[in-house]
Amino acid sequence: MKFTPLPIAGAFVVEGVAHEDERGFFARTWCKKTFAERGLDATLDQTSISYNHLRGTLRGLHYQLAPYAETKLVRCTQGAIYDLLLDLRPDSPSYTQWHAEELSAANHRALYIPKGCAHGFLTLADGSEVLYQISGTYHPESARGVHWQDPTFALSWPFDPVVIHPRDQGYPAWQPHG
Repeated sequence: MKFTPLPIAGAFVVEGVAHEDERGFFARTWCKKTFAERGLDATLDQTSISYNHLRGTLRGLHYQLAPYAETKLVRCTQGAIYDLLLDLRPDSPSYTQWHAEELSAANHRALYIPKGCAHGFLTLADGSEVLYQISGTYHPESARGVHWQDPTFALSWPFDPVVIHPRDQGYPAWQPHG
């Protein structure tokens, strides 16, 4: 596997190294030992999937408060997404910074998103499907969000969403948690 560091501390693009032959290719996309050897959270408690009917569907930005914060490995298995992570860790050198990558079924890339970062995406194609590997289980009382247009962070999206869940649309202005 290839790990490319991102401007957000502790975040990486993760790519499988393809072994090709006449059948196509094979690439490992997860290995607990490889992640742990790099000092990354190798806990895998939950795998989730989201399917999105329309191009322009926005999900996020979501995160959970400690001690229920989650590390995520996010991959687009069908279609394409503009995937964005936002560093909300006050002790991080990249605190309040964000980074986005295009993930698609064609590029086979994944984002490793450390605990304490919010995550969201905008679909770039109809029928986009996203696979999440998560280090913890969902704890509804700790779930929080950042509005996709919060002026605190000057987030940039490729275009305005056409589908947003009322919960995501209704997140208040950012207030740091103590």
